[in-house]
Amino acid sequence: MTTHPHKDYAGAKLGMWLFLFTELLLFGGMFLLYSVYFKRYPQEFAAGGRQLDWIMGTVNTVILLTSSLCAAMAVTAVQRDELRRAVALIGGTILCAAGFMVIKYVEWSAKIGHGIYPGSEHLKSGPPGESVFFSLYFITTGIHGLHVLIGGALLAWIALKIKGGEVNAGNDILLENGALYWHLVDLIWIFIFPLYYLIL
Repeated sequence: MTTHPHKDYAGAKLGMWLFLFTELLLFGGMFLLYSVYFKRYPQEFAAGGRQLDWIMGTVNTVILLTSSLCAAMAVTAVQRDELRRAVALIGGTILCAAGFMVIKYVEWSAKIGHGIYPGSEHLKSGPPGESVFFSLYFITTGIHGLHVLIGGALLAWIALKIKGGEVNAGNDILLENGALYWHLVDLIWIFIFPLYYLIL
Protein backbone atom coordinates (compact mmCIF):
# COMPACT_ATOMS: atom_id res chain seq x y z
CA MET A 1 0.00 0.00 0.00
CA THR A 2 1.47 3.34 -1.06
CA THR A 3 1.39 6.23 1.38
CA HIS A 4 1.55 9.93 0.60
CA PRO A 5 3.66 11.45 3.35
CA HIS A 6 3.62 14.95 1.87
CA LYS A 7 -0.17 14.94 1.61
CA ASP A 8 -0.53 13.55 5.12
CA TYR A 9 1.98 16.10 6.41
CA ALA A 10 0.11 19.01 4.85
CA GLY A 11 -3.25 17.78 6.15
CA ALA A 12 -1.93 17.26 9.67
CA LYS A 13 -0.29 20.67 9.64
CA LEU A 14 -3.44 22.40 8.41
CA GLY A 15 -5.54 20.61 11.01
CA MET A 16 -3.19 21.74 13.76
CA TRP A 17 -3.26 25.36 12.60
CA LEU A 18 -7.06 25.28 12.54
CA PHE A 19 -7.10 23.90 16.08
CA LEU A 20 -4.66 26.58 17.23
CA PHE A 21 -6.93 29.20 15.69
CA THR A 22 -9.81 28.03 17.90
CA GLU A 23 -7.49 28.31 20.91
CA LEU A 24 -6.64 31.87 19.92
CA LEU A 25 -10.36 32.63 19.73
CA LEU A 26 -10.81 31.28 23.27
CA PHE A 27 -8.04 33.35 24.81
CA GLY A 28 -8.75 36.29 22.51
CA GLY A 29 -12.26 36.41 23.98
CA MET A 30 -10.82 36.50 27.50
CA PHE A 31 -8.38 39.26 26.57
CA LEU A 32 -11.24 41.22 25.01
CA LEU A 33 -13.25 40.82 28.21
CA TYR A 34 -10.22 42.00 30.16
CA SER A 35 -9.91 45.14 28.03
CA VAL A 36 -13.61 46.00 28.46
CA TYR A 37 -13.44 45.77 32.25
CA PHE A 38 -10.03 47.43 32.42
CA LYS A 39 -11.51 50.48 30.70
CA ARG A 40 -14.27 50.50 33.31
CA TYR A 41 -12.11 49.83 36.39
CA PRO A 42 -8.56 51.03 35.57
CA GLN A 43 -7.62 51.93 39.16
CA GLU A 44 -8.99 48.72 40.66
CA PHE A 45 -7.19 46.64 38.02
CA ALA A 46 -3.92 48.43 38.79
CA ALA A 47 -4.45 47.83 42.52
CA GLY A 48 -5.14 44.15 41.85
CA GLY A 49 -2.03 43.84 39.69
CA ARG A 50 0.11 45.26 42.50
CA GLN A 51 -1.03 42.37 44.70
CA LEU A 52 0.46 39.81 42.29
CA ASP A 53 4.09 38.74 42.60
CA TRP A 54 5.78 40.07 39.46
CA ILE A 55 9.00 38.26 40.36
CA MET A 56 7.23 34.89 40.20
CA GLY A 57 5.55 36.02 37.00
CA THR A 58 8.91 36.96 35.51
CA VAL A 59 10.47 33.63 36.52
CA ASN A 60 7.56 31.79 34.93
CA THR A 61 8.01 33.83 31.75
CA VAL A 62 11.68 32.84 31.56
CA ILE A 63 10.76 29.22 32.26
CA LEU A 64 8.23 29.10 29.42
CA LEU A 65 10.59 30.83 26.98
CA THR A 66 13.24 28.25 27.87
CA SER A 67 10.72 25.44 27.40
CA SER A 68 9.81 26.71 23.92
CA LEU A 69 13.50 26.82 23.00
CA CYS A 70 13.87 23.19 24.14
CA ALA A 71 10.79 22.18 22.12
CA ALA A 72 12.13 23.88 18.97
CA MET A 73 15.54 22.26 19.44
CA ALA A 74 13.85 18.86 19.89
CA VAL A 75 12.23 19.24 16.46
CA THR A 76 15.60 20.04 14.92
CA ALA A 77 17.20 17.10 16.72
CA VAL A 78 14.60 14.66 15.34
CA GLN A 79 15.05 16.06 11.83
CA ARG A 80 18.78 15.35 12.20
CA ASP A 81 17.92 11.86 13.48
CA GLU A 82 19.41 12.67 16.89
CA LEU A 83 16.61 10.87 18.69
CA ARG A 84 18.18 10.55 22.13
CA ARG A 85 18.96 14.27 22.14
CA ALA A 86 15.38 15.00 21.08
CA VAL A 87 13.99 12.96 23.98
CA ALA A 88 16.29 14.78 26.41
CA LEU A 89 15.16 18.17 25.07
CA ILE A 90 11.52 17.19 25.38
CA GLY A 91 12.32 16.14 28.94
CA GLY A 92 13.68 19.66 29.48
CA THR A 93 10.44 21.13 28.17
CA ILE A 94 8.37 18.93 30.49
CA LEU A 95 10.61 19.84 33.43
CA CYS A 96 10.01 23.52 32.66
CA ALA A 97 6.27 22.86 32.51
CA ALA A 98 6.43 21.24 35.95
CA GLY A 99 8.41 24.20 37.30
CA PHE A 100 5.85 26.61 35.88
CA MET A 101 2.98 24.74 37.53
CA VAL A 102 4.76 24.59 40.90
CA ILE A 103 5.22 28.37 40.89
CA LYS A 104 1.61 28.87 39.81
CA TYR A 105 0.49 26.57 42.64
CA VAL A 106 2.49 28.65 45.14
CA GLU A 107 0.96 31.86 43.76
CA TRP A 108 -2.59 30.57 43.86
CA SER A 109 -2.12 29.11 47.35
CA ALA A 110 -0.84 32.44 48.66
CA LYS A 111 -3.81 34.31 47.19
CA ILE A 112 -6.36 31.79 48.44
CA GLY A 113 -4.66 31.81 51.85
CA HIS A 114 -5.24 35.58 52.00
CA GLY A 115 -8.89 35.12 51.10
CA ILE A 116 -8.46 36.32 47.53
CA TYR A 117 -10.39 34.08 45.17
CA PRO A 118 -13.62 34.41 43.15
CA GLY A 119 -16.62 34.80 45.44
CA SER A 120 -14.55 35.28 48.62
CA GLU A 121 -15.80 37.58 51.39
CA HIS A 122 -12.64 39.65 51.05
CA LEU A 123 -13.39 40.49 47.42
CA LYS A 124 -17.11 40.93 48.03
CA SER A 125 -16.41 43.58 50.65
CA GLY A 126 -13.96 45.43 48.39
CA PRO A 127 -14.44 47.50 45.25
CA PRO A 128 -16.26 45.60 42.46
CA GLY A 129 -13.44 46.19 39.98
CA GLU A 130 -10.98 44.32 42.19
CA SER A 131 -13.30 41.31 42.30
CA VAL A 132 -13.59 41.38 38.51
CA PHE A 133 -9.80 41.58 38.15
CA PHE A 134 -9.13 38.53 40.31
CA SER A 135 -11.99 36.55 38.78
CA LEU A 136 -10.47 37.12 35.35
CA TYR A 137 -7.00 36.36 36.73
CA PHE A 138 -8.04 32.99 38.17
CA ILE A 139 -10.07 32.02 35.10
CA THR A 140 -7.40 33.02 32.58
CA THR A 141 -4.40 31.58 34.42
CA GLY A 142 -6.43 28.49 35.36
CA ILE A 143 -7.33 27.72 31.74
CA HIS A 144 -3.75 28.49 30.70
CA GLY A 145 -2.43 26.17 33.42
CA LEU A 146 -4.70 23.42 32.10
CA HIS A 147 -3.15 23.95 28.67
CA VAL A 148 0.32 23.64 30.22
CA LEU A 149 -0.65 20.29 31.77
CA ILE A 150 -2.15 19.05 28.49
CA GLY A 151 0.91 20.21 26.55
CA GLY A 152 3.27 18.51 28.97
CA ALA A 153 1.32 15.24 28.76
CA LEU A 154 1.23 15.48 24.95
CA LEU A 155 4.99 15.99 24.73
CA ALA A 156 5.61 13.10 27.14
CA TRP A 157 3.52 10.85 24.87
CA ILE A 158 5.46 12.07 21.83
CA ALA A 159 8.76 11.35 23.61
CA LEU A 160 7.59 7.74 24.04
CA LYS A 161 6.79 7.63 20.32
CA ILE A 162 10.33 8.84 19.55
CA LYS A 163 11.80 6.15 21.80
CA GLY A 164 9.65 3.56 20.04
CA GLY A 165 10.87 4.72 16.64
CA GLU A 166 7.45 5.88 15.44
CA VAL A 167 8.60 9.52 15.32
CA ASN A 168 11.84 10.02 13.42
CA ALA A 169 13.52 12.13 10.76
CA GLY A 170 11.18 10.77 8.09
CA ASN A 171 8.03 11.11 10.17
CA ASP A 172 8.23 14.09 12.52
CA ILE A 173 4.83 15.75 12.04
CA LEU A 174 3.59 14.59 15.45
CA LEU A 175 6.49 16.33 17.17
CA GLU A 176 6.15 19.43 15.00
CA ASN A 177 2.48 19.76 15.88
CA GLY A 178 3.20 19.12 19.56
CA ALA A 179 5.86 21.83 19.51
CA LEU A 180 3.44 24.21 17.76
CA TYR A 181 0.90 23.65 20.52
CA TRP A 182 3.56 24.32 23.12
CA HIS A 183 4.64 27.53 21.39
CA LEU A 184 1.01 28.69 21.54
CA VAL A 185 0.92 28.02 25.30
CA ASP A 186 4.08 30.11 25.60
CA LEU A 187 2.70 32.90 23.40
CA ILE A 188 -0.51 33.17 25.44
CA TRP A 189 1.51 33.59 28.63
CA ILE A 190 3.48 36.40 26.96
CA PHE A 191 0.16 38.27 26.80
CA ILE A 192 -1.06 37.23 30.26
CA PHE A 193 2.12 38.33 32.04
CA PRO A 194 2.04 42.07 31.22
CA LEU A 195 -1.76 42.33 31.42
CA TYR A 196 -1.92 41.03 34.97
CA TYR A 197 1.54 41.40 36.53
CA LEU A 198 2.88 44.61 34.96
CA ILE A 199 -0.33 46.63 34.85
CA LEU A 200 0.10 50.23 36.02
